Amino acid sequence: MTGSKGSGSGSGASSRGNSGTWPTDVVVIGATSAIAEQCTRLWLEGGASTALLIGRDEARLAAIATDLGVRFPSAAVTTLVADLVSPASIASVVADFAGPGSAGAAAGAGLTVLVAHGSMTEQEVSQASLVEAASVLEVTGVSPSLWIEAAADTMTAGTIAVIGSVAGDRGRKKNYIYGAAKALIEAMAEGLQHRLAGSALRVVLVKPGPTATPMTASMPQKGLAPVEAVAGEIVAGVNAGRAVVYAP
Repeated sequence: MTGSKGSGSGSGASSRGNSGTWPTDVVVIGATSAIAEQCTRLWLEGGASTALLIGRDEARLAAIATDLGVRFPSAAVTTLVADLVSPASIASVVADFAGPGSAGAAAGAGLTVLVAHGSMTEQEVSQASLVEAASVLEVTGVSPSLWIEAAADTMTAGTIAVIGSVAGDRGRKKNYIYGAAKALIEAMAEGLQHRLAGSALRVVLVKPGPTATPMTASMPQKGLAPVEAVAGEIVAGVNAGRAVVYAP
């Protein structure tokens, strides 16, 4: 994995998502997703001083970091290209950003980690191939679950947020493989909330509804929520430490 740094800064608080305790340090896994990018922008706009963007696409990460650097020149924005599904990679990356002696550990309760990656393959495609089904389950369910488990094992304070979906509420024929992956995230998040109850570490399950993003570009757009509005609700809910954030 490789890292790069740009500069990034916000001063004024955002008009959206401005409730709760604002983080000083933000780490975003799956930072190239549209929702994750908007959330990062809002956190920096509201006053976060650092953002670590983690993903698989080096060029896309660099483009987002450059944009954030122009918008928020006084914040430190760094990028890290990593294997998002390898348990060894997950453990190593989390130790680097949140382990003893790290900037995340120093931030304490000011650290917010958002796990936002996933893959939405058409149900017809994934149900026709066990290889495709396995990929959806691994990338969208198992991998995010391992990230939040590793973060919970490493962090002692702060907030861990993970993007699930209303699709995980129940199995439906049109998206049950994707929904099963999101249901795994929900069970993991609920278990961690129970395990960490009373500690200084909070876990937030985010459940967006249908949102207008590149991932949903092939779907009918009528009724899809604007990504900016969804991100605003997510940031407000995560900052407030709500157990579950439905957005919208």
